[in-house]
Amino acid sequence: MKTAYRVLAYLVAAGVFVQAGLIALAWFTAINDVDNGAIIDSSYEGNFAHSAHGTVGMMVIPLIAILLFIISFFAKFAGAVRFAAIVLGLVVLQVVLAFVAFGAPVVGALHGMNALAILGVSITAAQRVPRVKSAPAPADALA
Repeated sequence: MKTAYRVLAYLVAAGVFVQAGLIALAWFTAINDVDNGAIIDSSYEGNFAHSAHGTVGMMVIPLIAILLFIISFFAKFAGAVRFAAIVLGLVVLQVVLAFVAFGAPVVGALHGMNALAILGVSITAAQRVPRVKSAPAPADALA
């Protein structure tokens, strides 16, 4: 279970990297489209990267965070549940901030900052998993 915990925590961190890349691609694509004559108004539905950012952020990362939280109860090491709960809490906050930001765009800055908190805490959670040390080889086996 410790390995599953570590992998899930790193997957949350990887998800943040993917999200950063997707939102950058989305807005650079939108800017490029505007430069080429497109109009962004109420009928603009975004582009593939906007859709992917929404899907990863609303479904994939929350699912991984929930799985991490569930696994944390079986991982049996100090801080497992606490760090998984913090990751899950930050992910829930991230979704809330995203929805609030549509009505109050300034909240979008908090959405970006919270993403960095998710990244840091998820990496910390993964690194806190104790590693099993292999037993030294018997002396007579080396001869």
